[in-house]
Amino acid sequence: MAAAQGRLSDDAGGTDEGKDKGEEPGGGQAPPPFRAAVDALRTARLRPQIEIEPTRPPQRLAPFAYALEATVVDGDQDLADGRLVLLHDPAGHEAWQGAFRLVTLVRAELEPEMAADPLLPEVCWSWLTGSLQSRGLACGEPSGTVTRAGSHYFGGLSARPPASQIEIRASWTPREGVNGVPDAAGHLAAWSDLLAQVAGLPPAGPGDASVVTLPQRRGPQSH
Repeated sequence: MAAAQGRLSDDAGGTDEGKDKGEEPGGGQAPPPFRAAVDALRTARLRPQIEIEPTRPPQRLAPFAYALEATVVDGDQDLADGRLVLLHDPAGHEAWQGAFRLVTLVRAELEPEMAADPLLPEVCWSWLTGSLQSRGLACGEPSGTVTRAGSHYFGGLSARPPASQIEIRASWTPREGVNGVPDAAGHLAAWSDLLAQVAGLPPAGPGDASVVTLPQRRGPQSH
């Protein structure tokens, strides 16, 4: 799976890669709300074009963490990829204004002409907030960046056409429900909606009006 390997960022600070604390954090003493949220992430079902699997979470952002990586696939082509991390601090976190935090990195290749659209960053950010709102998910303290990057090739690589990439880094605090457990499955579904939009997938069904495709996408990478 060609999932996003870039560094995630969050209000709590930087991230280092460490052991998979989502499996048995704290020597198997993970609090019930965190275990319930992780179970919801593990059992959620997404549209078939999104391949998802657990990955190593960051080590230093929170006492407990669980991470997933995903690739949007069309046949043998990868259209977009991303990473979603669930953080939990039972004592609460002042910057989060809650005990849970979701952190994400999503990226995809674009045609340079599309990447040059001055409204693209605002549109991409609205995809994230709109995905949450369309599923009725309340969240607090959202923050993030939308970055456009371009590559031009020279010398032995000059035959390659210019390439542009969009990258969304974001974090938000999910509202906690019964017994202090957030709707982790709902937030994962909203995140998958964001992935679908960035990848330029058509709506999943007649009632899925939230997905707005990006035209003129750069040829995807082989899967």
